[in-house]
Amino acid sequence: RRLPTVAVVGYTNAGKSSLTNRLTGSAELVENALFATLDTAVRRAKTHDGRAFAYVDTVGFVRRLPTQLVEAFKSTLEEVGEADVIVHVVDGSHPDPFSQIDAVNDVLADIEGTASIPRILVFNKADQIDDAKRERLAALQPDAFIVSAYSGKGLDALRDAVEELLPVPHVHINALLPYTAGSLLSRVREYGKVDSVEYRDNGVALEADVDSHLAAQIMEQSIA
Repeated sequence: RRLPTVAVVGYTNAGKSSLTNRLTGSAELVENALFATLDTAVRRAKTHDGRAFAYVDTVGFVRRLPTQLVEAFKSTLEEVGEADVIVHVVDGSHPDPFSQIDAVNDVLADIEGTASIPRILVFNKADQIDDAKRERLAALQPDAFIVSAYSGKGLDALRDAVEELLPVPHVHINALLPYTAGSLLSRVREYGKVDSVEYRDNGVALEADVDSHLAAQIMEQSIA
């Protein structure tokens, strides 16, 4: 099973890596088969209620990419179409950030699956933006987040927005698992939302919200 995934995209020098590190609060790299073929850094994070997910810092876009490299670059990003959320990071201090936004959107439009993925636009480097430009960015992109990976400004609101878009476990289960089901319980803790765990003489009483795949595994191993 793969972790729910947030793909972080944007131009080189937009501050994607710095932002990803600040959002996760960790430099821990995680394995993720979905993005195994990409030149990416995958970092583990947890929601407020303890569910694990991953931020994937994808390869940076480059302006005026040579024609012969365009297709290779797009193929490198194809698996972004399998992400659960896309965070599009823009250098807010750039003289023309909107040209970069358009260029990134054009590439993403050619990647199968991205059109249906929730997307968050983030102007980074707020610490380098004056009030007039901040107001202009906010007026032109009212749904965007204006943040600073350097100072941490705006990151709490961005984290909350990302969490709200992640897939939510939707099957509520009450089960009694044998003590031999420790690995299954670990997966429930990682991928689901645990309401209660009670260790009894005859097994582990578990109440949790999980996805349908985990629910089926729990029912298979449940003894009551």
